[in-house]
Amino acid sequence: MKHRIVVLGAGYAGAFAAGNLARRLSPADTEITVVNAAPEFVERMRLHQYASGQDLAFRALADVFAGTGVRLRLARVTGVDPERRTVAVAAEDGPDGSRGSAAPDGPLSYDTLLYALGSSVAHHNVPGVAEHAFDVTGLSSARRLRERLAGLGRGGDVLVVGEGLTGIETATEFADSRPDLSVALAARGELGAWLSPRARRHLRRAFDRLGVTVHERTAVAAVEPDRVLTADGRSLPADVTVWSAGFAVHPVAAASGLEVAGTGQIVVDRTMRSVSHPDVYAAGDCAYAIGDNGRPLPMSCASAGFTNMQATAAIIARLTGGEVPATGLKYYGNHISLGRRDALFQMVDGSVRPKSWYLGGRTAARLKSGVLTGAGWGIAHPTFGMPKRRRRLATAPERAGTRVAA
Repeated sequence: MKHRIVVLGAGYAGAFAAGNLARRLSPADTEITVVNAAPEFVERMRLHQYASGQDLAFRALADVFAGTGVRLRLARVTGVDPERRTVAVAAEDGPDGSRGSAAPDGPLSYDTLLYALGSSVAHHNVPGVAEHAFDVTGLSSARRLRERLAGLGRGGDVLVVGEGLTGIETATEFADSRPDLSVALAARGELGAWLSPRARRHLRRAFDRLGVTVHERTAVAAVEPDRVLTADGRSLPADVTVWSAGFAVHPVAAASGLEVAGTGQIVVDRTMRSVSHPDVYAAGDCAYAIGDNGRPLPMSCASAGFTNMQATAAIIARLTGGEVPATGLKYYGNHISLGRRDALFQMVDGSVRPKSWYLGGRTAARLKSGVLTGAGWGIAHPTFGMPKRRRRLATAPERAGTRVAA
């Protein structure tokens, strides 16, 4: 019987991991299934561009995995039973009414599970967010925002809530693409407080150039259809409110019996293996992974890349009886788009403190564009560089002797 590998989620972490596993493991021994609710591979880091009205094409996952041997199951994950090694799903239809695969309805069984369901917007129990705010954490939500902005006339008020990377990129993208709108950002603290002084000045100059109003030290107490109420009693105009005040992981992990951190992320060891269930691995935002600096890795695309490389390397090594390598888990810094012609890259040290040096302007924008293009190309060509002979699975005694590199 083939070893059944099930990958939950086909974002940056899950899609790349599935392709890497298919590229390295022999199909004579393994069966790889990817479960994803949406039929497309969504470049999440471009969703603010899409929402602003830019023309972007999203690749169908069926095309991405065509010819790789990877099975695609279009379904929403509703539960994981790590004791029985099953995943409960609710079937999702594609845009043409077709299913993602010919797999039968009902739970999926696995021998190895890679959990990569990512994260979604965190509402923080603020009244009105769920009913009236938009976000750019998924394609369907970004599409709703795109349609709303398209119908917003000149002088319409757009308020982005949250001064993190997503909030900054969203506010500057909207201001750059739609100069006819009045764009503002509400920050709980000081804009760019985590940047070096020079990078912070660059950020503020970009906001001034684009005409983005910043409301610093502003906590949002409620969201209404045409305004936002602040904790200090003010009212900020908002024909459209975009919520980007943090992220929350998929709740399935916490409900499954897997050991999770207070954030709901799956607690993993250095190889991305669940500390409570050795048949389960996690990668991306849903993994509570400790980086090389002894701190939890932040939710980011870079962390998704590091953790999925470590998880797939560990799965392959343990199944084939090889030594599990230790890939790098270092956070280098933040790369922030400021519209299409500007960006900044802030390096950090081992304690995640900003270094004095930063890269800004068009060069940084071209670098960011290259990173996004490269990531998208890698996902679209999952078996590029496939070896002539993929690795066969080891026997049970050989797997038992697998060591982890120091």
